[in-house]
Amino acid sequence: MEISFLLRGFMIGLSIAAPVGPIGVLCIRRTLASGRLSGLVSGLGAATADAIYGCIAGFGLAFISNFLVSQQLWFRLIGGAFLCYLGIKTFLAKPAEQAASAKGNGLFGDYASTLFLTITNPMTIISFVAIFAGLGLASASGNYASAGVLVLGVFIGSAMWWLLLSSGIALFREKVNQRGLHWVNRISGTIILGFGLFALWSVV
Repeated sequence: MEISFLLRGFMIGLSIAAPVGPIGVLCIRRTLASGRLSGLVSGLGAATADAIYGCIAGFGLAFISNFLVSQQLWFRLIGGAFLCYLGIKTFLAKPAEQAASAKGNGLFGDYASTLFLTITNPMTIISFVAIFAGLGLASASGNYASAGVLVLGVFIGSAMWWLLLSSGIALFREKVNQRGLHWVNRISGTIILGFGLFALWSVV
């Protein structure tokens, strides 16, 4: 039974992480600009947020879920503003002359920013609650062991996607010159800014 919960959690984490949104674009850009580790750590920030929301849905923490949904306007506003900031910053960023070293602050910033962006997206918790209910996994909330295994599966599935994405993009990194990186920054910044403006527009 526990293995089946782990596998279902894995598939849920993978399916929620896979669609390319602002986090995916950000991880691709960071992988090309700073290397695979930067892209992977950025993805792990999103995977952590997915696991947190998986906990809320899996353990049946309705009071937290209701609070997040009730405050979704503020979350969208804050998340949208941060996306706009990141988009403009990315657009104006100059390509690094060499790969960034694995400094704690840089990697921590990569991790924290994607964790923050994913946490401030109220649609994530709505997606988890809908998926858990649709697959009949809500019953796991009464069994903490099963819910824990389910959440572990969600994290592993999400983390696996970011590992595959960053590793795949890293293969092309050596073929991208400074001019190419400049355009990666511009295109990525424009897309991220677009997501931010859309989030702000949805609030209005």
